[in-house]
Amino acid sequence: MHTVLIVDDEKNTREGLRLSLEDEFDVYVSANIKGANDVLQNETVDVLVTDLRLGADDGMDLIESALSLPNSPICIMMTAYGSVDTAVEAMKRGAYHFVTKPLNIDQLEILIKRALNTRSLKEENTQLKKQVEKKFTISNILGHSAAMQPVFETIEQVAPTKATVLIDGKNGTGKELVAKAIHNLSGRPKSKLITVHCAALSPQLLESELFGHERGAFTGATEKRIGRFEQADGGTLFLDEIGEIDSSTQVKLLRALGERTIERVGGNKTIKIDVRLIVATNRNIPELVASGEFREDLFYRLNVVRITLPPLSERIEDIPLLTNAFLKEFANENNKPVKELSSEAMRALNQHTWPGNVRELRTAIEHGVVMSNSTKITLRHLPASIRGESMVNVQAISNASSEGSEDPFNLEKSEAKLIMAALNHTNGNRTEAAKLLGISRRTLQRKIKDDPKEK
Repeated sequence: MHTVLIVDDEKNTREGLRLSLEDEFDVYVSANIKGANDVLQNETVDVLVTDLRLGADDGMDLIESALSLPNSPICIMMTAYGSVDTAVEAMKRGAYHFVTKPLNIDQLEILIKRALNTRSLKEENTQLKKQVEKKFTISNILGHSAAMQPVFETIEQVAPTKATVLIDGKNGTGKELVAKAIHNLSGRPKSKLITVHCAALSPQLLESELFGHERGAFTGATEKRIGRFEQADGGTLFLDEIGEIDSSTQVKLLRALGERTIERVGGNKTIKIDVRLIVATNRNIPELVASGEFREDLFYRLNVVRITLPPLSERIEDIPLLTNAFLKEFANENNKPVKELSSEAMRALNQHTWPGNVRELRTAIEHGVVMSNSTKITLRHLPASIRGESMVNVQAISNASSEGSEDPFNLEKSEAKLIMAALNHTNGNRTEAAKLLGISRRTLQRKIKDDPKEK
């Protein structure tokens, strides 16, 4: 149901409009600009109908601030001071239309519906243009490692269905990116993808966020709120950190999944929903079930299709691909000439343990781009945590390979020992050893041939 915000300093007018329109729309009302801005900041408003004169305030100013919002409403001006000049000025500032008092309620309702239909057509055209410009595919998730292939296959298989998906994996592995890919590849790419980070809200706020609430449902509930389930109707709802929700919300979520209906907090009206649910967690849900922290029946409802994302440490071969993509992104974003990483820097990335996974790699490359003033990121441009671990690894290899060495500062001997250490580490695989050393396989072959021990 679309939402309409009525702003008028005359109580009889705004309450009369509320009563007349609430059968067709979810209606909010306000007597002044401050109250109207509070609603616009906290709720999704489709249509704003505001009086020109609001006491000492000017309805024109409200229209300007409303149209500056990321999801701006359609604006309709109403006034008893109708004139051509006022109408032209309202339209110049972005108003959809202009009506004069006394209002004809039927005409206003027709005007609101016409405005909504016009916007809907524009949004469909915009969406089609975006689809032409950028075809949504699985390639938005980068990776060619063996560990990622089952992930890609499952996404492609499950996306066109209505099945609920549970995505698990450590922090920074890309769970939200997978949720977006599933939505984009589904039969609902034109509809909304609504995301809720469950751990960021208290139990009461989360329940209101998900299911909405009626006016007066609890202290401070001065207006009706449309919840995320209703906002996502016909589309996809992504609940991140699902393992953090409390038992009361778990019960309501279980009902929503089972019956495909919800009730707003403080209300008794049953609302049907058509929502594709995707959830994600970095916690072990079966362990939470065993400890009594998570309902077993809800787990089964959520665990229709499960996608487990591997940590970056299990897909090291994807690091060059990811690094190149992040490098281009941040070089363009920061207008920097950086085009590549030095072999030493790339070696450090390959040797890092990546506790923060892909998110940590992304941050490391952004750091490197910002700190570099040339076309190349070197080891000194990377974060200290990666530089430090790299030096520890090199020192460990050097110590392990130089036992009994008479001259630890002999460059030729040290290079030969590093090559041997790399070959031992990769079980003799020269291609992988070359990657580890940051050189080409041909260069490695030449260095091995130049080694007197190999002749």
